[in-house]
Amino acid sequence: MKKLTHGEISRNRTTLENIESVKKLPVKVILNSIRSSYNVGSIFRTSDGAMIEKLFLCGYTPHPPQKEVLKTALGSHESVKWEYVKDARELILELKSQGIKVCALELTESSIPHYSLSNDVFPMALLIGNEISGVSQDLLDLCDLSIEIPQFGIKQSLNVAVAYGIAVFELRRIFNTSL
Repeated sequence: MKKLTHGEISRNRTTLENIESVKKLPVKVILNSIRSSYNVGSIFRTSDGAMIEKLFLCGYTPHPPQKEVLKTALGSHESVKWEYVKDARELILELKSQGIKVCALELTESSIPHYSLSNDVFPMALLIGNEISGVSQDLLDLCDLSIEIPQFGIKQSLNVAVAYGIAVFELRRIFNTSL
């Protein structure tokens, strides 16, 4: 086993010049009122790795060109389509009117494990909430479903960027098996 060099890895990657021609995961991501710029930057990088369609930054979520977001994003703000939209509620209603299912990453009385979804959930908008309070009830009321990442320790949650990474790469796996 030989570790690949940066050059060897780069040869098999998409470039900014051809990113528009790459088939995207049919998932739009809504970040609502995320507090940490570093979490947002990390989510940008993960979004690039999963090749999502678009990232919406809502509420008081920090966004480029904020220095801390850019530092953690490592340039992925250029490869991930993104937009700042103040009101997450209006955005969700607009996406639903386009036939997009809205799925909260949140523990609810009806949430299902993130790995139990099937490919009929696409296209999807994945809603991610605040680090402390999660997805607000008024936004949950608009969602079609909610998924959770089962926890086995004494803590009941993961860091928002970590949870997002687990969920979005599971969505990528489900989508890829349907191709």
